[in-house]
Amino acid sequence: MGIRFKTDFSQFVVSANLKRRGWEEITSVLDDDWDIYWANVATVKFIFGPDNGLRLQAGQLINHFPNHYELTRKDLLVKNIKRHQRTLKRDGGPSDDIIPTTFVLPQDYALFVEEYRKAPNTTWIMKPSSRSQGKGIFLINKLSQIKAWSSNLLPPAMRHSADSYVVSRYIDNPLLIGGKKFDLRLYVVVTSFKPLQVYMSKLGFARFCNLKYIPGADEIDNEYVHLTNVAIQKNGEDYNEKHGNKWTLEDLRLYIEAIRGVETCEKLFSEIEGVVIKSLKACQNIIINDRHCFELYGFDIILDQELRPWLIEVNASPSLSTTTQSDRLLKFKVINDVLLLVTPPDWLPLTLDTSSAQTQGTQPQRSLAVPRTSVGSFRLIYDEEAEAERQVMSFSRSQRASSEVGGASFSANGPWTPGGALRRSGSSVGVQSSQQGSGSGAGSRPGTSSYQSSDSGSGRRRPMSAARARPGL
Repeated sequence: MGIRFKTDFSQFVVSANLKRRGWEEITSVLDDDWDIYWANVATVKFIFGPDNGLRLQAGQLINHFPNHYELTRKDLLVKNIKRHQRTLKRDGGPSDDIIPTTFVLPQDYALFVEEYRKAPNTTWIMKPSSRSQGKGIFLINKLSQIKAWSSNLLPPAMRHSADSYVVSRYIDNPLLIGGKKFDLRLYVVVTSFKPLQVYMSKLGFARFCNLKYIPGADEIDNEYVHLTNVAIQKNGEDYNEKHGNKWTLEDLRLYIEAIRGVETCEKLFSEIEGVVIKSLKACQNIIINDRHCFELYGFDIILDQELRPWLIEVNASPSLSTTTQSDRLLKFKVINDVLLLVTPPDWLPLTLDTSSAQTQGTQPQRSLAVPRTSVGSFRLIYDEEAEAERQVMSFSRSQRASSEVGGASFSANGPWTPGGALRRSGSSVGVQSSQQGSGSGAGSRPGTSSYQSSDSGSGRRRPMSAARARPGL
């Protein structure tokens, strides 16, 4: 019997990519005999829910991790990043900010007021924690505009409701191109959280506002000046239907190289990768890792005038709707490359054009045990086990060098162990996480999910060894 797929996505770029492989589509709601399920987040919540009890079979793949919302829900992302930063500071490690100063309302209202009063009339941006496409977003520069969010004024039932907001210091010095504000949509695939394996596509894009940016309070309510979401900008009179107010990442790179230099551009994109990796590390220990799961995320990044990248949010279901022909081609290739990346080699039919993999130096016949450095448009930007191995080797070399300087010989059987060495070196990457396995529920909190896996254990794409990928896209 051939490969069988199931999907509740109607977008062409998903259904066409699944069908072109010659796979059989399952349309019955009751039929759970599928090999891969490209599902929306509501379906995944049901599948992994405590009342369902669905037992996934060996080899089945699904496109979300059970509690992905720890990364993709705005308030939980903020909570996890702040906790991770506290841990890094406590351990003496680097803890650079990757998000603007942010509070969750209504529970952090008093803390927000304290911060606001340090710089009155500063602009802040309010966003619903669980909505997307720019819905419910607005800017403020006066406390009176959100006094209703004081937890003291809310009934008890609403103080910790699902309708919480995050309020962030507005990046009021954004990098402008043609006088217009823009942000970046980056496509990132995580194939495992324990050990962490991260791929980024070079096929992201920059989204521009219709109108030129005007700082200050004059246009604070004009969403066509401040909000880059396509769902908002496409309704404006100045929206360009031909190119959809977008640049490709390659176009953006060429522009930055021209105005700031190649070295500066390479440094910027390396820092962007760092922001992505740090945010994933912040949620790594709380997300349930399961060998059946992979996930395509849409990372939204904004650049300030100093070319510092800031994380805006992470989307579990990045929009796959298309508004232009170039948009359709880009998203079609992204989904094609995701499927090439996550599916076993014997799923690939001989008739399928695999040029996208071959032109990147990757053959269709591949081992899932060893992460590839590139597949189609995706490139490996972080492999936790390879990074841990690199740090152990670096520590070993430094120990040998210091012992030789001191006139003593270094023995690998000395009083240190690799794990101990990493802990003593203050590294945020340890070998212990890669030794704990990654079966269902790994790293989860009690009661997070009662779902059972029929083949839990070490990660499905756990690497044996891999070289660290070079910086840049």
